[in-house]
Amino acid sequence: MKKRVVVAMSGGVDSSVAAALLKNDGYEVIGITMCFNLADSAGKKPHCCGTQGIEDARRVAHKLGIKHYVINMRKSLEEKVIKDFCREYASGRTPNPCVRCNQFLKFDILLKKAQALDAQYLATGHYARIAGFRDSPYILKKAKDKKKDQSYFLYRLNQYQLKHILFPLGKYTKEQVRELARDFSLPVADKLASQEICFLPDDDYRAFLKKRLNTASLKPGLITDKQGNILGRHKGVAFYTIGQRQGLGVAMGYPVYITGIDPAKNLITLGSREEVFSRHFLIKNPHFIVKPFKKRVVMSVRIRYNHKEVQAEVMPLGKKIKVKFKTPQFAVTPGQSAVFYDRDTVQGGGIIERIID
Repeated sequence: MKKRVVVAMSGGVDSSVAAALLKNDGYEVIGITMCFNLADSAGKKPHCCGTQGIEDARRVAHKLGIKHYVINMRKSLEEKVIKDFCREYASGRTPNPCVRCNQFLKFDILLKKAQALDAQYLATGHYARIAGFRDSPYILKKAKDKKKDQSYFLYRLNQYQLKHILFPLGKYTKEQVRELARDFSLPVADKLASQEICFLPDDDYRAFLKKRLNTASLKPGLITDKQGNILGRHKGVAFYTIGQRQGLGVAMGYPVYITGIDPAKNLITLGSREEVFSRHFLIKNPHFIVKPFKKRVVMSVRIRYNHKEVQAEVMPLGKKIKVKFKTPQFAVTPGQSAVFYDRDTVQGGGIIERIID
């Protein structure tokens, strides 16, 4: 019998080509689109899981001759992603909702839905690769297309999940995927790429937070320098992030950046660019793809998606991990994920808790 695979279809080019490739390879393919009850924004870039995305996924499924279902996951998005997103910003941290969406929605809830349909696998359009042989552990690797690689967002996958996941696009470049979409005559072949955060259709997290947070979380406060000199006032710590330069309302005659956010004191600290660089920081909630580090190791560490990983010492400290970069890095930001790499292989990662130097 053909192996059954459920494909998470967002209505975009990547997931559509993933479905087409798997059907071409002889799998019995079923498409599922997550619905978050999100309104589409006129004139803006498309986003996954909106009404247009659902319709585009349906059209692709019809073209491929596969079954297609829509599952309402608005409640799960709210509980697992949006509440954390708002809570983190209100606490002066900068979250990464895509990591949590993958952890709790796509590769937990949606994987279970796929298995309830007697599917052996859940597939997505992520640019990443999975390797594993017989009794050896499964490993997560970067995609062939390093510019599109999304392994950073997937570091919280575990062995059971990796065993039941397929990433058909891992060996292709984005340009090749576009060509495949045209070869398969998919109706979304020339569709624009979606924006990163699906529940921010206007790409304005500050406007979103204004609607969601109470006035206490958006209380204006002081902006000072490292010596405590008052430089201005901020509009609420939730609206700012480490390393930010624009929108500070402070004229110093030279560039200044946010070097610290203290929600307890409702205080934002500014400094020179040099003061935004750090070498040491602490990670909480660590996760490892295969097994935890028992002693100090040297790894390449990436502290945000568009950051080029840099060599660092990674030291276990009980339930937390200390990271020491070989060279100081710009804007180590609490709330973001730090991901450990050994060449092209993801070892694990965790949430940046605080800078310790």
